[in-house]
Amino acid sequence: MDFFSLIKKRESCRAYLEQPVEKEKLIACMEAVQLAPSACNSQPWRMILVDDPEQVRAFAPVMQGGLVNVNRFTAQIPAFIVLAEGSANLSSKLGGRFKNQEFAEIDLGIAASYLTLAATEQGLGSCIMGWLNETSIKKLLKIPASVRVRLVIGIGYPKETQPREKTRKKQEEIMNTGTWKETWK
Repeated sequence: MDFFSLIKKRESCRAYLEQPVEKEKLIACMEAVQLAPSACNSQPWRMILVDDPEQVRAFAPVMQGGLVNVNRFTAQIPAFIVLAEGSANLSSKLGGRFKNQEFAEIDLGIAASYLTLAATEQGLGSCIMGWLNETSIKKLLKIPASVRVRLVIGIGYPKETQPREKTRKKQEEIMNTGTWKETWK
């Protein structure tokens, strides 16, 4: 599949088949992250694969919103990959402070893109989730209190194999050449 076909096919999947995902495919998704670029080659990501059915049953509820009805679909996801922010190297930390940028957070976003594109290429659906119960995830997965859980990606075989029609802003709303557009908010 060529790159533009791949990015057109990738979407946030919220309906999965009751079918486990092969460990090799999940590992391949994490290997894609290993190849992702990062500021000063810092590679600040740490990944935890949650695919044991018993652990998945315990994990899915901590992804759900409690009083706010979000992520209820996680009960049907057969595997999760937790992206935590590990320690960045010194040059990335210093550069981030100097330039007032959170390079590690940006790097984790790039990593999530690589991971989900690798999943799509293998016929898997995925959903990047930032609404999560970080305290419960840390307790369940024995993650130290000092480490930030940034994203969780649900992965499985999608019920629907055809991508939904994508609703995107018009190019003139998001692109310009040479200067900021006065009509942008």
